[in-house]
Amino acid sequence: MAEPVDNQNVGTFWDHLDVLRGCLFKIALVTVSLSVVAFCFKDLLFSIVLAPCESDFVTYRLLGIHPDRVGLMNIGLTEQFMIHMKTAFYAGFLLSSPYILYQIFCFVSPGLYENERKYAVKLVGGVYVMFMIGTALNYFAIFPMTVNFLGNYKVSEEVANMLTLQSYMDTLLMMNLVMGIVFELPMLCWILAKLGLINDKFMKAYRRHAIVIILIASAIITPTGDAFTLSIVALPIWMLYEISILIVGRAQQNRLRNDDESDDDTDDEDLPEESAIEKVD
Repeated sequence: MAEPVDNQNVGTFWDHLDVLRGCLFKIALVTVSLSVVAFCFKDLLFSIVLAPCESDFVTYRLLGIHPDRVGLMNIGLTEQFMIHMKTAFYAGFLLSSPYILYQIFCFVSPGLYENERKYAVKLVGGVYVMFMIGTALNYFAIFPMTVNFLGNYKVSEEVANMLTLQSYMDTLLMMNLVMGIVFELPMLCWILAKLGLINDKFMKAYRRHAIVIILIASAIITPTGDAFTLSIVALPIWMLYEISILIVGRAQQNRLRNDDESDDDTDDEDLPEESAIEKVD
Protein backbone atom coordinates (compact mmCIF):
# COMPACT_ATOMS: atom_id res chain seq x y z
CA MET A 1 0.00 0.00 0.00
CA ALA A 2 1.29 3.47 -0.84
CA GLU A 3 2.37 5.72 1.98
CA PRO A 4 0.74 9.10 2.58
CA VAL A 5 2.26 11.85 0.50
CA ASP A 6 3.50 14.11 3.28
CA ASN A 7 5.56 11.81 5.45
CA GLN A 8 7.62 14.77 6.63
CA ASN A 9 4.52 16.19 8.34
CA VAL A 10 4.10 13.18 10.63
CA GLY A 11 4.41 14.37 14.24
CA THR A 12 3.39 13.64 17.79
CA PHE A 13 -0.05 14.05 19.27
CA TRP A 14 0.91 17.45 20.71
CA ASP A 15 2.21 18.60 17.32
CA HIS A 16 -1.15 17.78 15.74
CA LEU A 17 -2.91 19.48 18.64
CA ASP A 18 -0.91 22.66 18.05
CA VAL A 19 -1.80 22.57 14.34
CA LEU A 20 -5.48 22.05 15.21
CA ARG A 21 -5.38 24.94 17.65
CA GLY A 22 -3.89 27.15 14.96
CA CYS A 23 -6.63 26.15 12.50
CA LEU A 24 -9.37 26.82 15.02
CA PHE A 25 -7.85 30.19 15.87
CA LYS A 26 -7.78 31.21 12.20
CA ILE A 27 -11.36 30.02 11.71
CA ALA A 28 -12.57 31.94 14.75
CA LEU A 29 -10.67 35.08 13.72
CA VAL A 30 -12.09 35.12 10.18
CA THR A 31 -15.62 34.28 11.33
CA VAL A 32 -15.66 36.96 14.03
CA SER A 33 -14.16 39.54 11.67
CA LEU A 34 -16.78 38.92 9.00
CA SER A 35 -19.51 38.92 11.65
CA VAL A 36 -18.36 42.35 12.84
CA VAL A 37 -18.41 43.61 9.25
CA ALA A 38 -21.93 42.24 8.79
CA PHE A 39 -22.98 43.84 12.09
CA CYS A 40 -21.75 47.25 10.90
CA PHE A 41 -23.69 47.01 7.64
CA LYS A 42 -27.03 46.70 9.42
CA ASP A 43 -29.20 48.29 6.73
CA LEU A 44 -27.81 46.12 3.94
CA LEU A 45 -27.97 42.98 6.09
CA PHE A 46 -31.61 43.36 7.07
CA SER A 47 -32.68 44.58 3.65
CA ILE A 48 -31.66 41.10 2.48
CA VAL A 49 -33.04 39.23 5.47
CA LEU A 50 -36.42 40.99 5.49
CA ALA A 51 -36.84 41.09 1.70
CA PRO A 52 -39.27 38.11 1.58
CA CYS A 53 -41.73 40.23 3.60
CA GLU A 54 -42.01 42.80 0.83
CA SER A 55 -44.68 42.52 -1.84
CA ASP A 56 -42.14 43.24 -4.61
CA PHE A 57 -39.71 40.45 -3.70
CA VAL A 58 -37.98 38.93 -6.73
CA THR A 59 -39.81 35.60 -6.40
CA TYR A 60 -43.20 37.29 -6.38
CA ARG A 61 -42.29 39.35 -9.46
CA LEU A 62 -41.17 36.25 -11.36
CA LEU A 63 -44.42 34.45 -10.46
CA GLY A 64 -46.49 37.48 -11.33
CA ILE A 65 -48.19 37.69 -7.93
CA HIS A 66 -48.62 40.73 -5.70
CA PRO A 67 -49.19 39.61 -2.12
CA ASP A 68 -49.76 41.98 0.74
CA ARG A 69 -46.72 43.11 2.65
CA VAL A 70 -46.15 41.10 5.82
CA GLY A 71 -45.64 43.44 8.76
CA LEU A 72 -43.41 42.53 11.69
CA MET A 73 -43.40 43.75 15.25
CA ASN A 74 -41.06 43.62 18.23
CA ILE A 75 -42.33 42.85 21.72
CA GLY A 76 -39.08 42.59 23.70
CA LEU A 77 -36.80 45.34 24.95
CA THR A 78 -33.55 43.65 23.87
CA GLU A 79 -34.89 41.46 21.07
CA GLN A 80 -33.87 43.66 18.14
CA PHE A 81 -30.30 44.07 19.38
CA MET A 82 -29.91 40.34 20.10
CA ILE A 83 -31.42 39.43 16.72
CA HIS A 84 -29.01 41.87 15.09
CA MET A 85 -26.05 40.12 16.76
CA LYS A 86 -27.31 36.63 15.95
CA THR A 87 -28.04 37.48 12.32
CA ALA A 88 -24.61 39.12 11.91
CA PHE A 89 -22.92 36.02 13.29
CA TYR A 90 -24.92 33.78 10.96
CA ALA A 91 -23.94 35.97 7.99
CA GLY A 92 -20.30 35.94 9.07
CA PHE A 93 -20.31 32.17 9.43
CA LEU A 94 -21.94 31.76 6.02
CA LEU A 95 -19.42 34.07 4.35
CA SER A 96 -16.46 32.38 6.06
CA SER A 97 -17.64 28.83 5.37
CA PRO A 98 -15.36 28.36 2.30
CA TYR A 99 -12.36 29.37 4.42
CA ILE A 100 -13.51 27.07 7.24
CA LEU A 101 -13.71 24.12 4.87
CA TYR A 102 -10.28 25.03 3.45
CA GLN A 103 -8.71 25.04 6.92
CA ILE A 104 -10.30 21.71 7.80
CA PHE A 105 -9.00 20.20 4.57
CA CYS A 106 -5.49 21.59 5.21
CA PHE A 107 -5.53 19.95 8.65
CA VAL A 108 -6.58 16.47 7.51
CA SER A 109 -4.93 16.34 4.07
CA PRO A 110 -1.37 15.46 5.26
CA GLY A 111 -2.70 12.14 6.56
CA LEU A 112 -4.51 11.20 3.34
CA TYR A 113 -3.27 9.21 0.37
CA GLU A 114 -3.23 10.90 -3.02
CA ASN A 115 -6.42 9.19 -4.23
CA GLU A 116 -8.10 9.96 -0.90
CA ARG A 117 -7.25 13.64 -1.35
CA LYS A 118 -9.02 13.68 -4.71
CA TYR A 119 -12.16 12.15 -3.19
CA ALA A 120 -11.92 14.54 -0.22
CA VAL A 121 -11.83 17.56 -2.54
CA LYS A 122 -14.90 16.29 -4.41
CA LEU A 123 -16.68 15.51 -1.16
CA VAL A 124 -15.97 18.83 0.55
CA GLY A 125 -16.76 20.81 -2.59
CA GLY A 126 -19.97 18.89 -3.21
CA VAL A 127 -21.13 19.25 0.41
CA TYR A 128 -20.56 23.02 0.34
CA VAL A 129 -22.25 23.53 -3.03
CA MET A 130 -25.28 21.43 -2.11
CA PHE A 131 -25.67 23.21 1.25
CA MET A 132 -25.59 26.60 -0.46
CA ILE A 133 -28.10 25.43 -3.08
CA GLY A 134 -30.44 24.27 -0.33
CA THR A 135 -30.08 27.57 1.50
CA ALA A 136 -30.66 29.58 -1.69
CA LEU A 137 -33.71 27.51 -2.62
CA ASN A 138 -35.20 28.09 0.79
CA TYR A 139 -34.54 31.86 0.69
CA PHE A 140 -35.82 32.44 -2.84
CA ALA A 141 -38.64 29.89 -3.07
CA ILE A 142 -39.72 27.95 0.00
CA PHE A 143 -39.50 30.61 2.70
CA PRO A 144 -41.15 33.45 0.70
CA MET A 145 -44.10 31.24 -0.19
CA THR A 146 -44.37 30.18 3.44
CA VAL A 147 -44.32 33.79 4.63
CA ASN A 148 -46.82 34.83 1.97
CA PHE A 149 -49.23 32.03 2.83
CA LEU A 150 -49.00 32.06 6.61
CA GLY A 151 -48.51 35.80 7.00
CA ASN A 152 -51.68 36.61 5.07
CA TYR A 153 -53.79 33.62 6.10
CA LYS A 154 -56.82 34.54 8.19
CA VAL A 155 -59.60 32.49 9.65
CA SER A 156 -61.65 35.70 9.90
CA GLU A 157 -61.28 39.31 8.76
CA GLU A 158 -61.75 40.31 12.37
CA VAL A 159 -58.52 38.58 13.36
CA ALA A 160 -55.34 40.46 12.43
CA ASN A 161 -51.97 38.75 12.01
CA MET A 162 -49.24 40.18 14.26
CA LEU A 163 -45.98 38.41 13.46
CA THR A 164 -42.98 39.05 15.68
CA LEU A 165 -39.47 39.66 14.40
CA GLN A 166 -38.21 36.86 16.64
CA SER A 167 -40.63 34.36 15.11
CA TYR A 168 -39.67 35.46 11.58
CA MET A 169 -35.91 35.16 12.19
CA ASP A 170 -36.16 31.83 14.00
CA THR A 171 -38.20 30.37 11.15
CA LEU A 172 -35.83 31.71 8.49
CA LEU A 173 -32.65 30.47 10.17
CA MET A 174 -34.15 27.10 11.04
CA MET A 175 -35.47 26.49 7.52
CA ASN A 176 -32.16 27.58 5.97
CA LEU A 177 -30.28 25.11 8.14
CA VAL A 178 -32.73 22.29 7.56
CA MET A 179 -32.86 22.71 3.79
CA GLY A 180 -29.08 22.98 3.63
CA ILE A 181 -28.75 19.67 5.48
CA VAL A 182 -31.51 18.01 3.45
CA PHE A 183 -29.71 18.90 0.23
CA GLU A 184 -26.78 16.76 1.37
CA LEU A 185 -28.84 13.67 0.48
CA PRO A 186 -27.17 13.17 -2.94
CA MET A 187 -23.70 13.46 -1.37
CA LEU A 188 -24.62 10.94 1.33
CA CYS A 189 -25.97 8.51 -1.26
CA TRP A 190 -22.81 8.99 -3.38
CA ILE A 191 -20.62 8.05 -0.41
CA LEU A 192 -22.73 4.98 0.39
CA ALA A 193 -22.63 3.93 -3.26
CA LYS A 194 -18.84 4.32 -3.34
CA LEU A 195 -18.65 2.02 -0.31
CA GLY A 196 -20.94 -0.49 -2.01
CA LEU A 197 -23.61 -0.21 0.68
CA ILE A 198 -26.48 0.82 -1.62
CA ASN A 199 -27.33 0.64 -5.31
CA ASP A 200 -29.91 2.18 -7.61
CA LYS A 201 -32.01 -1.00 -7.71
CA PHE A 202 -32.35 -0.90 -3.92
CA MET A 203 -33.43 2.76 -3.99
CA LYS A 204 -35.95 2.13 -6.78
CA ALA A 205 -37.40 -0.89 -4.98
CA TYR A 206 -37.97 1.14 -1.80
CA ARG A 207 -39.14 4.34 -3.51
CA ARG A 208 -42.62 4.13 -1.97
CA HIS A 209 -41.16 3.62 1.48
CA ALA A 210 -38.87 6.60 0.90
CA ILE A 211 -41.82 8.82 -0.04
CA VAL A 212 -43.56 7.95 3.23
CA ILE A 213 -40.37 8.70 5.18
CA ILE A 214 -39.98 12.00 3.28
CA LEU A 215 -43.52 13.04 4.24
CA ILE A 216 -42.91 12.14 7.88
CA ALA A 217 -39.58 14.00 7.93
CA SER A 218 -41.18 17.04 6.26
CA ALA A 219 -43.93 17.08 8.87
CA ILE A 220 -41.28 17.09 11.59
CA ILE A 221 -39.03 19.82 10.17
CA THR A 222 -41.76 22.21 8.95
CA PRO A 223 -42.33 25.18 11.28
CA THR A 224 -46.11 24.77 11.07
CA GLY A 225 -48.45 21.86 10.64
CA ASP A 226 -50.31 23.05 7.54
CA ALA A 227 -50.39 21.03 4.34
CA PHE A 228 -49.02 23.89 2.21
CA THR A 229 -45.73 24.17 4.10
CA LEU A 230 -45.49 20.38 4.22
CA SER A 231 -45.80 20.11 0.45
CA ILE A 232 -43.22 22.80 -0.40
CA VAL A 233 -40.70 21.06 1.86
CA ALA A 234 -41.47 17.49 0.78
CA LEU A 235 -41.35 18.16 -2.97
CA PRO A 236 -37.66 19.21 -3.13
CA ILE A 237 -36.67 16.29 -0.92
CA TRP A 238 -38.45 13.86 -3.23
CA MET A 239 -36.69 15.42 -6.24
CA LEU A 240 -33.36 15.01 -4.44
CA TYR A 241 -34.15 11.34 -3.88
CA GLU A 242 -34.76 10.84 -7.60
CA ILE A 243 -31.51 12.65 -8.43
CA SER A 244 -29.72 10.49 -5.86
CA ILE A 245 -30.88 7.37 -7.70
CA LEU A 246 -29.17 8.61 -10.86
CA ILE A 247 -26.00 9.51 -8.94
CA VAL A 248 -25.89 6.13 -7.21
CA GLY A 249 -26.33 4.32 -10.54
CA ARG A 250 -23.46 6.24 -12.08
CA ALA A 251 -21.23 5.71 -9.04
CA GLN A 252 -21.99 2.00 -9.09
CA GLN A 253 -21.00 1.75 -12.76
CA ASN A 254 -17.73 3.57 -12.11
CA ARG A 255 -16.95 1.34 -9.14
CA LEU A 256 -17.59 -1.84 -11.14
CA ARG A 257 -15.47 -0.51 -14.01
CA ASN A 258 -12.59 0.23 -11.65
CA ASP A 259 -12.87 -3.24 -10.11
CA ASP A 260 -12.72 -4.85 -13.57
CA GLU A 261 -9.63 -2.82 -14.46
CA SER A 262 -7.96 -3.85 -11.20
CA ASP A 263 -8.70 -7.53 -11.91
CA ASP A 264 -7.26 -7.21 -15.42
CA ASP A 265 -4.06 -5.64 -14.04
CA THR A 266 -3.74 -8.45 -11.52
CA ASP A 267 -4.15 -11.10 -14.23
CA ASP A 268 -1.49 -9.40 -16.39
CA GLU A 269 0.98 -9.43 -13.50
CA ASP A 270 0.43 -13.16 -12.97
CA LEU A 271 1.10 -14.14 -16.60
CA PRO A 272 4.95 -14.08 -16.53
CA GLU A 273 5.08 -16.30 -13.46
CA GLU A 274 2.78 -18.85 -15.07
CA SER A 275 4.88 -18.85 -18.28
CA ALA A 276 8.06 -19.43 -16.31
CA ILE A 277 6.53 -22.40 -14.54
CA GLU A 278 5.48 -23.91 -17.87
CA LYS A 279 9.05 -23.62 -19.22
CA VAL A 280 10.46 -25.45 -16.18
CA ASP A 281 7.98 -28.24 -16.67
